[in-house]
Amino acid sequence: MRFKKKQKSKPEIPQASLPDILFILLMFFMATTVFREYRGLPIVPPAARSTEKIETKRNIAYVWVDRTLRVSVDDQLIQLRDISSIMSEKFAANRRIIISLKVDEAVNMGMVTDIQQELRDAYTLRINYATRFK
Repeated sequence: MRFKKKQKSKPEIPQASLPDILFILLMFFMATTVFREYRGLPIVPPAARSTEKIETKRNIAYVWVDRTLRVSVDDQLIQLRDISSIMSEKFAANRRIIISLKVDEAVNMGMVTDIQQELRDAYTLRINYATRFK
Protein backbone atom coordinates (compact mmCIF):
# COMPACT_ATOMS: atom_id res chain seq x y z
CA MET A 1 0.00 0.00 0.00
CA ARG A 2 1.30 3.38 -0.94
CA PHE A 3 0.79 6.43 1.14
CA LYS A 4 0.21 9.78 -0.47
CA LYS A 5 2.37 12.61 0.69
CA LYS A 6 0.58 15.43 2.35
CA GLN A 7 0.82 18.68 0.52
CA LYS A 8 2.61 21.35 2.46
CA SER A 9 0.43 24.30 3.21
CA LYS A 10 1.71 27.67 2.21
CA PRO A 11 2.06 30.17 5.05
CA GLU A 12 -0.50 32.92 4.56
CA ILE A 13 -0.90 36.25 6.21
CA PRO A 14 -4.26 36.46 7.95
CA GLN A 15 -6.34 39.17 6.36
CA ALA A 16 -9.21 39.23 8.79
CA SER A 17 -7.75 42.09 10.84
CA LEU A 18 -6.59 44.12 7.82
CA PRO A 19 -9.61 46.52 7.81
CA ASP A 20 -9.04 47.25 11.51
CA ILE A 21 -5.38 48.03 10.94
CA LEU A 22 -6.19 50.30 7.99
CA PHE A 23 -8.83 52.13 10.03
CA ILE A 24 -6.36 52.70 12.88
CA LEU A 25 -3.71 54.00 10.45
CA LEU A 26 -6.25 56.30 8.81
CA MET A 27 -7.29 57.72 12.17
CA PHE A 28 -3.65 58.20 13.17
CA PHE A 29 -2.78 60.15 10.02
CA MET A 30 -5.94 62.25 10.26
CA ALA A 31 -5.14 63.15 13.87
CA THR A 32 -1.47 63.97 13.29
CA THR A 33 -1.62 65.78 9.93
CA VAL A 34 -1.00 69.50 10.11
CA PHE A 35 -2.12 71.57 7.17
CA ARG A 36 0.24 74.33 6.21
CA GLU A 37 -1.03 77.79 6.88
CA TYR A 38 0.89 80.78 5.65
CA ARG A 39 2.13 83.05 8.39
CA GLY A 40 3.32 85.96 6.26
CA LEU A 41 4.53 89.28 7.57
CA PRO A 42 2.89 91.03 10.52
CA ILE A 43 0.32 93.42 9.05
CA VAL A 44 -2.80 95.31 10.02
CA PRO A 45 -5.11 95.10 7.00
CA PRO A 46 -7.16 98.14 6.05
CA ALA A 47 -10.78 98.31 7.17
CA ALA A 48 -13.66 97.86 4.73
CA ARG A 49 -17.40 98.37 5.04
CA SER A 50 -18.25 95.27 3.03
CA THR A 51 -16.16 92.18 2.49
CA GLU A 52 -16.57 88.94 0.60
CA LYS A 53 -14.99 85.72 1.72
CA ILE A 54 -13.23 83.46 -0.76
CA GLU A 55 -14.83 80.04 -0.46
CA THR A 56 -11.88 77.89 -1.44
CA LYS A 57 -8.29 78.61 -0.51
CA ARG A 58 -6.90 76.01 -2.84
CA ASN A 59 -5.72 78.19 -5.73
CA ILE A 60 -4.44 81.21 -3.83
CA ALA A 61 -0.96 82.72 -3.77
CA TYR A 62 -0.38 85.22 -0.98
CA VAL A 63 1.59 88.47 -1.31
CA TRP A 64 2.29 90.36 1.94
CA VAL A 65 3.63 93.89 2.33
CA ASP A 66 4.34 95.22 5.83
CA ARG A 67 4.95 98.74 7.16
CA THR A 68 8.68 98.59 6.35
CA LEU A 69 7.81 97.72 2.70
CA ARG A 70 9.16 94.18 2.93
CA VAL A 71 7.47 91.96 0.33
CA SER A 72 6.77 88.29 0.92
CA VAL A 73 5.29 85.75 -1.49
CA ASP A 74 4.09 82.53 0.15
CA ASP A 75 6.36 83.00 3.19
CA GLN A 76 9.46 83.92 1.16
CA LEU A 77 10.94 87.42 1.37
CA ILE A 78 11.58 88.76 -2.13
CA GLN A 79 12.37 91.98 -3.94
CA LEU A 80 9.58 93.92 -5.64
CA ARG A 81 11.09 93.35 -9.09
CA ASP A 82 10.93 89.54 -8.60
CA ILE A 83 7.14 89.40 -8.23
CA SER A 84 6.56 89.27 -11.98
CA SER A 85 8.81 86.24 -12.58
CA ILE A 86 7.55 84.32 -9.53
CA MET A 87 3.91 84.89 -10.37
CA SER A 88 4.50 84.01 -14.02
CA GLU A 89 5.79 80.60 -12.91
CA LYS A 90 2.85 80.12 -10.55
CA PHE A 91 0.37 81.14 -13.24
CA ALA A 92 1.97 78.80 -15.77
CA ALA A 93 1.60 75.91 -13.30
CA ASN A 94 -2.01 76.79 -12.40
CA ARG A 95 -4.16 79.02 -14.63
CA ARG A 96 -6.89 79.33 -11.97
CA ILE A 97 -4.63 80.98 -9.39
CA ILE A 98 -5.85 84.01 -7.44
CA ILE A 99 -3.36 86.49 -6.01
CA SER A 100 -4.31 87.63 -2.51
CA LEU A 101 -2.71 90.96 -1.57
CA LYS A 102 -2.32 91.41 2.16
CA VAL A 103 -1.00 94.93 2.56
CA ASP A 104 -0.59 96.85 5.81
CA GLU A 105 -2.85 99.88 6.13
CA ALA A 106 0.20 102.17 6.60
CA VAL A 107 1.65 101.30 3.17
CA ASN A 108 1.16 104.05 0.61
CA MET A 109 -0.85 103.42 -2.53
CA GLY A 110 2.24 103.84 -4.72
CA MET A 111 3.63 100.55 -3.45
CA VAL A 112 0.32 98.80 -4.14
CA THR A 113 0.32 100.26 -7.67
CA ASP A 114 3.87 98.97 -8.23
CA ILE A 115 2.80 95.48 -7.14
CA GLN A 116 -0.24 95.66 -9.42
CA GLN A 117 2.02 96.61 -12.34
CA GLU A 118 4.31 93.66 -11.60
CA LEU A 119 1.27 91.36 -11.55
CA ARG A 120 0.06 92.82 -14.86
CA ASP A 121 3.48 92.07 -16.36
CA ALA A 122 3.04 88.45 -15.20
CA TYR A 123 -0.48 88.32 -16.77
CA THR A 124 -2.02 87.37 -13.42
CA LEU A 125 -5.16 89.45 -13.41
CA ARG A 126 -7.20 87.72 -10.70
CA ILE A 127 -6.35 89.75 -7.61
CA ASN A 128 -7.99 89.74 -4.18
CA TYR A 129 -7.38 92.51 -1.63
CA ALA A 130 -7.46 91.26 1.97
CA THR A 131 -9.27 93.56 4.44
CA ARG A 132 -10.79 93.43 7.88
CA PHE A 133 -14.48 94.09 8.45
CA LYS A 134 -15.21 97.56 9.84
